[in-house]
Amino acid sequence: MPEPVTATAVTTVRETDGSVLGPTPWGVGPVARLSSSRTYSLWPTRLRKEKIMKEFLVELTTTVPEGTDQAVVDGRRAAEAVRARELTAQGHLFRLWRPVGELRSIGVWLADDEAELRAKVLGSLPLWPWMSAVITPLQSHPNDPGRAA
Repeated sequence: MPEPVTATAVTTVRETDGSVLGPTPWGVGPVARLSSSRTYSLWPTRLRKEKIMKEFLVELTTTVPEGTDQAVVDGRRAAEAVRARELTAQGHLFRLWRPVGELRSIGVWLADDEAELRAKVLGSLPLWPWMSAVITPLQSHPNDPGRAA
């Protein structure tokens, strides 16, 4: 098993289930689960700060304006990949999928509120000016198998 890593950035607590997100050998992921009385460790980590954030299901569709030079598109896509890694490290981007055969993305994003998500998180993406977004705030379901006990 890989050696554990130590959190050096802000560690995020998912509001929906109390999962603590932080660095793991596989990227940012759940490292602990909080309950009202104790923290259950899922992966060894040292927490410096905890910030409770809300979860959002976000569907992003990118439409490149007609006539845009391919070099500009390629440059923005490369910058988008870098920014996505940064947002993951900051605890804002939790999961991201692309539906088979479609040119859109569906992801779970975290922010203090929808205004912050739009302005500071999604708004920081290099492709954002070409994107449309459908944002759905999420809350924990009582039957969620991953919910904290």
